[in-house]
Amino acid sequence: MDLPEIFKIKGVMQNYSWGGECFLPHLVGIQPDGNTYAEYWMGDHIKGPSIVENNGQSLKELIEQKPIELLGYPVFKKFGRLPYLFKVLDVNDMLSIQVHPSKKEAEKGYTKENEKGIPLNSSYRNYKDNNHKPEIMVALSEFWLLHGFLSDNDLGDNLKQVPELAHLLPVFKEGSIKKLYQQVMLEPQSETDKVLSALKSRLLSSKLEWNKSSPEYWAKKAFESFCIDNKMDKGIYSIFFFNIVKLNPGEAIFQDAGIPHAYLEGQNMELMANSDNVLRGGLTQKNVDVPELLRNIKFESILPVKLEGELQSDNIERVYKSPAKDFELSQLSLSVDSLYSSISNNLEIFIVLEGEVVVSGHSLLKLNKGEVFGVKAGAKYTLKSNESAIIYKAKCPVEL
Repeated sequence: MDLPEIFKIKGVMQNYSWGGECFLPHLVGIQPDGNTYAEYWMGDHIKGPSIVENNGQSLKELIEQKPIELLGYPVFKKFGRLPYLFKVLDVNDMLSIQVHPSKKEAEKGYTKENEKGIPLNSSYRNYKDNNHKPEIMVALSEFWLLHGFLSDNDLGDNLKQVPELAHLLPVFKEGSIKKLYQQVMLEPQSETDKVLSALKSRLLSSKLEWNKSSPEYWAKKAFESFCIDNKMDKGIYSIFFFNIVKLNPGEAIFQDAGIPHAYLEGQNMELMANSDNVLRGGLTQKNVDVPELLRNIKFESILPVKLEGELQSDNIERVYKSPAKDFELSQLSLSVDSLYSSISNNLEIFIVLEGEVVVSGHSLLKLNKGEVFGVKAGAKYTLKSNESAIIYKAKCPVEL
């Protein structure tokens, strides 16, 4: 059966422990059952390929069978595959501190681990594929995250103001961010336990109420979540080293290779290169490969840049541009009397976040909240709604 130009897709739910119980089930129309629902994947990644509802095939299989028809020749020539992975996230508990490798480092690391015979599903595997993983996220709620190292002044102030970390101030002043971070990540676990146990004792016994812009707030939460049997998690140091960023709904942030970050709380849309490569730096029970982390992290101060998106001339589409060549994320805001028309340059994937939408082209689809659809390369299509609707669109910025 030939696939129509516009077709429905069913995403794949990922039930990671840090997810919430209700947001994603309510979005996609399933009954909450007490399990945690962390991510809803829309794409063809081998770990969770979406299903095309017309024929029950996975999107991965379909793209492999008809790559040019779905992706368009320019994307197929440049990437040879769907270059992005689209997600909705519900961050109920803090995620691990992580860094994503560059394309070059991902290729080297993937080949090296294959040569060592490390299984792809091994807990000690760093590189699940040979791709980089730049990513952009748009907040759907108030959203908190860690993003890059603080300025020298702010980092120095944190070390001065936290008595348990004051001994690190000379290391930082005499060296650099790199020397400071290397010291805490490479120090014996016994030293980490000694330093952070004192900090834990003070924070958990304090009657002070810190707000979410304070590192103490997240450190206290991390002590309660990640420090089991009095073994302290080195990631707690990073809470005092990194920028704490608050995004309001509609604000976005881009995270390139080498930028350390961690999602702390909230819901978001996320679009990234088609990869699952993560190098962890703490706040996790999973493997932390410190030497590989230190090889890939950017030891530099970052001034977080919040993106508002660029509203297009139709007053419907807001494009969140980034340096990434693999993907481009848009928000479409439809009112009752508005009409959005476009021609897809490559495979575009959409999810309806609010309202109902009718998509028309050579075929016609009606979609409700939480439903997902794809548009093949080169297709003309129109979106309209009988009510206000919010849709997010993922595509590759490569032109036909």
